[in-house]
Amino acid sequence: MNTRDVANRTFEEIDVGAAASATRMMTATDVEALALAAGDVDGFHIEGSDPGERLSAQGAAAVALVAALVNGRLPGPGSRIVESRIRYDGIVHVGDTLTAEVTAKAKDARERTVLFDCRCTNQDGVELLSGELTVSAPSARIAYSNVATPELILRRNDGFAQVFARCKPLAPVTCAVVHPCERTSLAGAIEAAKAGLIVPVLVGPPEKIRAAALAERLDIDSLEIVAVPHSHAAAERAVEMANAGIVDALMKGSLHTEELMSAVVASATGLRTSRRVSHVFVMDVPTYPRLLLVTDAAINILPDVAAKADICQNAIDLAHVLGIGQPKVAILSAVEIVNPKIPGTLDAAALCKMAERGQITGGILDGPLAFDNAISAEAARAKGIVSPVAGLADILLVPDLEAGNMLAKQLQYLAGADAAGIVLGARVPIVLTSRADSVRTRLASTAVLKLVAHARRERLARRPE
Repeated sequence: MNTRDVANRTFEEIDVGAAASATRMMTATDVEALALAAGDVDGFHIEGSDPGERLSAQGAAAVALVAALVNGRLPGPGSRIVESRIRYDGIVHVGDTLTAEVTAKAKDARERTVLFDCRCTNQDGVELLSGELTVSAPSARIAYSNVATPELILRRNDGFAQVFARCKPLAPVTCAVVHPCERTSLAGAIEAAKAGLIVPVLVGPPEKIRAAALAERLDIDSLEIVAVPHSHAAAERAVEMANAGIVDALMKGSLHTEELMSAVVASATGLRTSRRVSHVFVMDVPTYPRLLLVTDAAINILPDVAAKADICQNAIDLAHVLGIGQPKVAILSAVEIVNPKIPGTLDAAALCKMAERGQITGGILDGPLAFDNAISAEAARAKGIVSPVAGLADILLVPDLEAGNMLAKQLQYLAGADAAGIVLGARVPIVLTSRADSVRTRLASTAVLKLVAHARRERLARRPE
């Protein structure tokens, strides 16, 4: 954060002809903030590759720069714009360099106001703003030292928009929604169907499903209902349907996660594969420039090295599905060195060696790494860490479920991250929704499920006869 000294000029100190100017290059954050202020955004993100094209108030950037000049320098603190007569021209783009100028044109001693000519041009001399401002000038001297200039942080990457875009050309997948007997699970399935992500098959007691739909005024007339008496039977029937190829995926409804997953991992009738079942949070963190996958924060409580290898491979495979060609995996611990007293550091070293020997493929692994080194290249440099992963992590492999769960929730509730979740390693992908999930999170989770289901279908189609 930068600091500067600030002092105003009183009405008596301003002479006709007094002038001030300021120049600023418009960053993506500047332009997006102005678009937000103008209200020219959709519900999820600013559309378009050039945020500058999204400004409905084309002179917003120029006005902001002129207003900052008046309020910050001439007259400065204590002044107030009371009237404006401004004409706007042109559009502001990211990377433009704007120069604002104000010049005192006349003074009104009775009202203690100053009339300023103002203009703003870009780097090509194109006039974006011109006109007059009437400013009530301060009567007392005001000065501040070391005033901090705040930094505005906006979402730098709308990763979920990219996920939705990858889904768009794909056909919806058939998904068993297990025991959707309350509003959020039923409405989530309907919204996902409207978005073209899934074809829901509702598995549960028909009378409870219809009662929930009626209470919430949800239209389910076009949806198939597979009748079973209770939630336990719904989990078992959904797993049977997945094993038979009737559905491509599962979505948790209003039953406990343990109840559904018990049916999924049942040794004789479940959906087990040779791979360990694990969960991945796909997180869109406003301050991080790419999607961040956190695993495992929901299923494996204290995984050993063998389990972590499968958890890691599941996450790498998911990253490929999401379009990340060679994901960088940071194996997290509290420290960056191998310490026999911290078991997680030994696991990290073993996993890196397993990757070297081809036991984990498709990604670049490094660890142990502390969280700051995994996501901040500056932190890694400060500690003298040379790593192809540090500061560039796509996947965070946590030491245990507790650490992963706390990390994921901290990113959501303190950093404002959106989080989609998916269960991998079973014969079909599974979404474990929560009643606390937003509509966007539910749709993002279902979009990831759709991509995984299509990737699985393509992989099976490529298998030799």
